[in-house]
Amino acid sequence: MLGASRRSLCAAAAARSRAAAGAASAVSADAAASVPPRPVSNGAPAALQQQKRLLSVLAAPKVGGTSNMASLKLMDGALVGRRYESSAAAVDSTDMPPAEKHEYQAEVNRLMDLIVHSLYSNKEVFLRELVSNASDALDKLRYLSVTDPELLKDGPELDIRIQTDKDNGIVTITDSGIGMTKQELVDSLGTIASSGTAKLLCRQRAQNPITEYVWEEEADSSSYTIREENDPEKLIPRGTRLTLYLKRDDKGFAHPERIQKLVQNYSQFVSFPIYTWQEKGFTKEVEVDEDPAETKKEGDAETPKETKKKTKTVVEKYWDWELTNETQPIWLRNPKEIPTEEYNEFFKKTFNEYLDPLASSHFTTEGEVEFRSILFVPSTNKEDITDRKTKNIKLYVKRVFISDDFDGELFPRYLSFVKGVVDSNDLPLNVSREILQESRIVRIMRKRLVRKAFDMILGISCSENRDDYERFWENYGKSLKLGVMEDKENHKRIAPLLRFFSSQSNDELISLDEYVENMKPEQKDIYFVAADSLTSAKNAPFLESLTEKEYEVLLLVDPMDEVAIQNLGSYKEKKFVDISKEDLDLGDRNEEREKEIKQEFSQTCDWIKKRLGEKVARVDISNRLRLMRAQSLGDTSSLDFMRSRRVFEINPEHEIIKSLNVACRNNPDDPEALKALDVLFETALISSGFTPDNPAELSGKIYDMMSSAIAGKWTSQGQVQPVSPTQEHAAPAPGGSNEPLEAEVVEPEPVESGQQK
Repeated sequence: MLGASRRSLCAAAAARSRAAAGAASAVSADAAASVPPRPVSNGAPAALQQQKRLLSVLAAPKVGGTSNMASLKLMDGALVGRRYESSAAAVDSTDMPPAEKHEYQAEVNRLMDLIVHSLYSNKEVFLRELVSNASDALDKLRYLSVTDPELLKDGPELDIRIQTDKDNGIVTITDSGIGMTKQELVDSLGTIASSGTAKLLCRQRAQNPITEYVWEEEADSSSYTIREENDPEKLIPRGTRLTLYLKRDDKGFAHPERIQKLVQNYSQFVSFPIYTWQEKGFTKEVEVDEDPAETKKEGDAETPKETKKKTKTVVEKYWDWELTNETQPIWLRNPKEIPTEEYNEFFKKTFNEYLDPLASSHFTTEGEVEFRSILFVPSTNKEDITDRKTKNIKLYVKRVFISDDFDGELFPRYLSFVKGVVDSNDLPLNVSREILQESRIVRIMRKRLVRKAFDMILGISCSENRDDYERFWENYGKSLKLGVMEDKENHKRIAPLLRFFSSQSNDELISLDEYVENMKPEQKDIYFVAADSLTSAKNAPFLESLTEKEYEVLLLVDPMDEVAIQNLGSYKEKKFVDISKEDLDLGDRNEEREKEIKQEFSQTCDWIKKRLGEKVARVDISNRLRLMRAQSLGDTSSLDFMRSRRVFEINPEHEIIKSLNVACRNNPDDPEALKALDVLFETALISSGFTPDNPAELSGKIYDMMSSAIAGKWTSQGQVQPVSPTQEHAAPAPGGSNEPLEAEVVEPEPVESGQQK
């Protein structure tokens, strides 16, 4: 992105992570030999009386020291130069001293190329990194000033100021923090620097003359120069000034509005005020020159009148500093002092929402890993449950925005609807997705965030207003069911939040806790049945025996319900039992009686199996008349494959089965008996939720049986009613058959536009 030398960019970052007092330093860079070098000076607060040298205090140690250089290396490709200035005492000498030439370490180039391509792929984060470095410099100065107030004698203000020149593509970043000595310029900008924190603890303060240095380099050069700065106009009271000269294609970053937006996006909550140079305006009234002709015409009037001077409203433009960031983020404040309305406003502003959240949770975790967070449950669901990537969690490190582009690193997919901010002091600023995936800190953060999210959802479920959780379940119920399937570790947290219809809930959803509370004393298990609709579930033949015992049955009508229940297995030591299973035991079985009935009807079962053939796997004796479909898991798409595994259960106490039992023993080949058996199977197929193989054939058999049953039943003394002329000339049945149709259901013809109904 930045077109200045990659090394010069690294240098600025390193300058931030180093500090010195009693000496001044400067850094500059140039893009090419044809462009004259731009001086970049970097200095430190002048302690004239003590003349002591201080080292920087890093907010967090950097591994291997590489981060000092990487933060500016990421700008490579968009700068044509950089000017890095800092405060220093005035110098009497007017002659510019000769510059010292230094060579780069060979490893610097290779390491920086690796870092910029693996850690930084987004151009706009360059400003975030430089502002973070400026914040570090201010932090170091503030820390050192606690024991040495003289360091703030040039001014107590600690701030960051960013000025732009959009026409020339220049961005200037100035802070009132701390800088580097000459030796630190060499050590930090030309080599792979090490942590300044460790050096602060082990090195003594040294005396150094008050001098400001300029660091210069041409683009793509293998060397750089350092010289003293003697121009009084380039000296600043205290701090560091970094000037970036952008390439033509990247001059858009020099627009004041763009800079302001980047600061608000990435550095909104940096602990020091950030000012940006903005164009402003105010309205004022100005006099308008009068038309001489009009003045002469008015003067010809007989009665002279005093004319009022004409004015117009104009906008006067000017430039001034504007505070761009908020130095106190809401998550760092005491939750007891924040009203609900303020949380709601923060939520709507941060995540572009228009409704208040259903719930929020503001918390701080301490111990092995420390971070602060505010989580929200939105009132409506805008996310796709199958989309793993969301922008619902904003990660900050030391109040600097890092990313909101996550793929399950902080929250599992089924909780991706949760929105919020997370601010950690334990993660590095240059955190990447690879670091997030492998970081032990992130794994601990994820566990705690998930627990807090469940606590927040549980709070909604315990609300006195039952409508709150109904609204939550309508939006996010499928997400929690997905959680049962994907997150076995959190089954105990998810299960109390699930909701289902039941045979006794009057079309209202109930929790598993409510089901357990309503269980009969002798009831050992939690019963459920799967169906494709609530009406089908309520009319399922499997409910008969349980309804007689007043046992409540969960009605699973969503395709995910049954899979979620099977993944849970049990709840509060109560097993989930599918009442459509063939081995259902309600505790009232009479084994001797069952054995007698099986013996009595074994021949009938074999007869039925022979007739149905491959349509069923077997025929069993039961207290219900049904066709088992437990193997389909409520999914009728697998019925073709599972057809041969159907189990046909017959109830020996039913009159139809008793009649068929007699027919089997006396005349097993009777066509009427076989037709009745076919109809029995097809109707059981329908009542069990299956579709008959040939609905038309089934309806024909039913019509035949109905005709036999009602023939002549309502005619007067067996006389047949006369046929109307219309019936005599009725059209033949579809397909060319002259046999009349018993009945037919047809779709209404569409009404043409403009026709009357």
